[in-house]
Amino acid sequence: MKGLGRVIAVELSLVMRDPMSAFFALAFPPLLLWVKLRGDEPLPGGLPEIDATVPMLSVFVIGLASLVVLPATLAQYRERRILKRLQATPASPALVFSSQWVAHLLLAALGTVLLIALGFAAFDLSAPANVAAVLLAWLLGALSLGALGLLIGALVPNARAATVIGLSVFFPMVFVSGAMIPREVTSQSMRAIGDLTPMAPVVETIRDAWAGNALSPLTLSIMAAIALVAGGAAVRAFRW
Repeated sequence: MKGLGRVIAVELSLVMRDPMSAFFALAFPPLLLWVKLRGDEPLPGGLPEIDATVPMLSVFVIGLASLVVLPATLAQYRERRILKRLQATPASPALVFSSQWVAHLLLAALGTVLLIALGFAAFDLSAPANVAAVLLAWLLGALSLGALGLLIGALVPNARAATVIGLSVFFPMVFVSGAMIPREVTSQSMRAIGDLTPMAPVVETIRDAWAGNALSPLTLSIMAAIALVAGGAAVRAFRW
């Protein structure tokens, strides 16, 4: 465990030193929150916009760290033959995956904390009605999207391809899943498309948990299934 902790600390430090990763995971979402809010007008249904936007953008942070930064890091290690050197050590694919996932989860957690802090300080964000449920929803969402990121990183040969694929998956999903635009103001067809994405259950669950609504066992099961299936596929597809 101590060795895994050291690896995670090193990986997190390396990610934080990358200017683009640090900016888009830590600075861009709060900046987006600052310019995104239209004012004090509530959403259809009466929910204050800030109380929907912060949970939504937390999924933006998770998705960015999981689907863009994480696979690019793994692919870069493959491209630079770092993984080949790790193959000569006792490190297993599970150790590589777990250290990368936890490091990028911590990056997403820090970005989420900054987002929430800005919401409380500048926009009168309401406290989550059920903190434990929010943490569960956030963690399960990070597991599911992180597993998809690991699968991309396990398959692509280089960092450029990983970045292109990650962005191609990430940006359409954030717009149709409700991670960027509240589902209350989107068309029915857009919501129907968004429901087919793995990001939609994460948005729904975190928003429900923040508002104090009961979490859907089906939605939780979908996220768990995505994490297990994609994570297992990533381990099987992994190439040093």
